[in-house]
Amino acid sequence: MAGENNKTDKIKTESRLKEIREVLGRNHITRGVTPEKLRIILEELGPTYIKLGQIMSLHSDILPKRYCDELMKLNSEVTPMPFSVVEEVINRSYRCDWHDYFQSMDEKPLGSASIAQVHKAVLRDGSEVIVKVQRKGIYDTMARDIGLLHRAVSLLPPVANLRNLVDLNMVLDEMWQVAQEEMDFLKEASNMEEFARNNADVTYVGCPKLYHEYTTSRVLVMQYIGGCPIDDVKSLKEQGYDLNEIGTKLVNNYIKQVMDDGFFHADPHPGNVKVCNGQIIWIDMGMMGRLSERDRMIMVRGVRGIALHDVTGIENAVLDLCGTSGRVDRARLYQDLKKFLEKYGSTGMGSINVGDVMQDLMDIMKTNHLSIPHGVTMLARGMTHMEGVLTQISPDINMFEIASTRVSEDYFHNINWKDELFRNARTIYRSSTKGAEIPSLAADALKEYLSGEAKVNIDLVATESLMETVFTAVRNLVIGLCIAALLISSSVLCMTDMKPKILGIPALGALGYAIATAAGTFVLGRYIYNKVKQSRGR
Repeated sequence: MAGENNKTDKIKTESRLKEIREVLGRNHITRGVTPEKLRIILEELGPTYIKLGQIMSLHSDILPKRYCDELMKLNSEVTPMPFSVVEEVINRSYRCDWHDYFQSMDEKPLGSASIAQVHKAVLRDGSEVIVKVQRKGIYDTMARDIGLLHRAVSLLPPVANLRNLVDLNMVLDEMWQVAQEEMDFLKEASNMEEFARNNADVTYVGCPKLYHEYTTSRVLVMQYIGGCPIDDVKSLKEQGYDLNEIGTKLVNNYIKQVMDDGFFHADPHPGNVKVCNGQIIWIDMGMMGRLSERDRMIMVRGVRGIALHDVTGIENAVLDLCGTSGRVDRARLYQDLKKFLEKYGSTGMGSINVGDVMQDLMDIMKTNHLSIPHGVTMLARGMTHMEGVLTQISPDINMFEIASTRVSEDYFHNINWKDELFRNARTIYRSSTKGAEIPSLAADALKEYLSGEAKVNIDLVATESLMETVFTAVRNLVIGLCIAALLISSSVLCMTDMKPKILGIPALGALGYAIATAAGTFVLGRYIYNKVKQSRGR
């Protein structure tokens, strides 16, 4: 039996691999991968790759912005499962016929995504509910596709030098972890409960009621929510809603999720946020972001640094928040952050685009080889979605202004004045003690200098352009010496009667001349190419 299963898995893998090769060949992947081509390839490869593309769009810290923007266009609507398959999944999950729990269920789905699809149904007690059903075999399909991607990573052409920036296998592992969490509906149920607890005291916020008794790892049953999408301006106005009030409450609640709870909706597109009976209803808790207490406090420091135009404060927050993939050039990082502040420092808070701010910060981190925690990348995507929603319903509201005001209020409200006074007093004492030593230290330094005993430690750090210039010069010097050695040795050989000969010249000597000529031509051609490239760059 095990042998037959292995044979079946092998056949399925080979069939899937053939399908992938056909899609890649049809889209001429060997000619390079543009953002649009990558999106088209993922769409043609089916639901698994659509989901992977959506997760990849979170990684603006890794992928260039144009790729992330294009991947966010991936259509989450895919061909729905036949209702007979839906029934099979529910019955297998419940181990009984679904009619035992439901009066009825609409055969036509309300939506069909890459991992699951949803149907409206009515329970035996008459309650209207949404039934979210996982696609049959999606776990095995995704696991097989992830395995194939691991095997194919070394064959993929580089995307904007991506291989030099990140371990692609690590990214695939992270994608698989996120996808596994989304495929576990019990995890989503837990997210719904935690979200409901966090917002229990917020009267204008709600989420669907969860029906525990009907929820399994593959079937999720929740309250049916009517209302309208939060970006449906026409319907909201017809129902008498104040769009500015909705926008302000939406932003305040999202900032609360991030700053206070550290647990936030990572995919707040309009389809996942509704307005119903005077409440903002958050649905689809499959993709949630989480920030540790440490990360939240560091982010608060960063926002406060931006508000106070404190470059050093922002730099320290960035270094504390991010991991490093090598030596960080602090001087370059400082200059990048200084330019960032100069760009936004003269702009009024009300006109700052949060999405642009987050993207520019991530570009700085990427350029300086800083790795960003996964929760922060999810937050960046979530805030971009939020900015888009606000543009539709209330363009005058600015998230950055509200966020900075809230951070300032929370800072002064929650500050421990006793600790602050003690810390500042201790700092002043240390400074005064060390300040008293400055004259004697200066005298000692001057005495050492005058006696010729002073020492200065200098740490020289070469820039990339200087290192490249030195490397090129050394390489050309080595090649030149090799060419000279070949010419001399070949000339010596030509003065002998060594056989065999070519046109009366010893063959070995002729070969040396040929190699020397080829190497010289290569050096000269590369020199001319670089000169032309530099002139065009000017």
